[in-house]
Amino acid sequence: MKKGWDVKVVIPSSQKSWIGKAYQIKDIIKGARKNITTHEATFSDPFPIQGVYYYPKAPDGKGETSEFSRPLKEGEVGEWILLDGTPATCTNIALHNLYPGQIDLVVSGPNYGRNASSSFVLSSGTVGAALSACLARKRAIALSFGNFRGVPQEGLVDSANALAAKIVQKLWEGWGKDDEGIRNGEVDLYNVNIPIVNELLQPGGLEVLWTRVWRNNYGQLFKQKEVGKKFEATAEAGPDAPPEPTSSIKSSSDSELPETPNALVFHFEPQLDALVNPPLETLPHGSDGWALHYRKASVTPLRGSFAEPPIESLRLATESGAEGLEPGREFKL
Repeated sequence: MKKGWDVKVVIPSSQKSWIGKAYQIKDIIKGARKNITTHEATFSDPFPIQGVYYYPKAPDGKGETSEFSRPLKEGEVGEWILLDGTPATCTNIALHNLYPGQIDLVVSGPNYGRNASSSFVLSSGTVGAALSACLARKRAIALSFGNFRGVPQEGLVDSANALAAKIVQKLWEGWGKDDEGIRNGEVDLYNVNIPIVNELLQPGGLEVLWTRVWRNNYGQLFKQKEVGKKFEATAEAGPDAPPEPTSSIKSSSDSELPETPNALVFHFEPQLDALVNPPLETLPHGSDGWALHYRKASVTPLRGSFAEPPIESLRLATESGAEGLEPGREFKL
């Protein structure tokens, strides 16, 4: 779907899931310069990008990497800059160092995995990059695709991308108001979740709703290593990401870990079933988790202060009147 947008892409060179809005302040942030060559790569493969610049081609995203910026070749859709940094770092460097004064809107994502509910939102590198943008006084949208067990992604992601583009366009044209927003009385940022489900292919498309954040919680996230036992590998993209090939899942080498009883060695192994598949009675009506459960897309206004704006933010600036403003109301495209 062509929108006529002038798009600049600056992204981490490797997975940075569950890192929130972190800046690794002691790191020197560089372009990814391991084994620099110009070669064919597929961005959807694990860690394929070894250059500073990446030049994808339609329709499958395959392209070349290069150590230096160069003019686009035939069929290339753009130039992506890859940095050895967090999502929030990429946002800040893009806004202030690479493209100062050139960016009107930051879209972070799409992340392949839900970022609905406080447990995921507050851990999300995708939302963290959008927060980084809003604190730089830029409009920002975090975009995530929620996965469902037993639902194949093939054929659905293009429809999800098309819906995402419509939502982004609608938000841009009618950005909501928040009198206490840090940028000219506007909503600071939006968090958008689109479920990857077969309903995306229906003639009427997927229903989109205004929502609030489901305020939930999680418990133990890490497991201590037991003597003589190996860790179970965790997907690099996080526990709610699509399944990855076994070869792409990383874990610490067991030979590097101590075998001393009670050694302080822990592995990220969260128990998130109650968050991904919660009992229906725990889901507040009109929350992002509730919308995802019912396979509906959600648009959630947020503030750059670990808070949500007032109920009036659940509408576009182009809409008038306060009657009927409540979580779960339709977001009209």
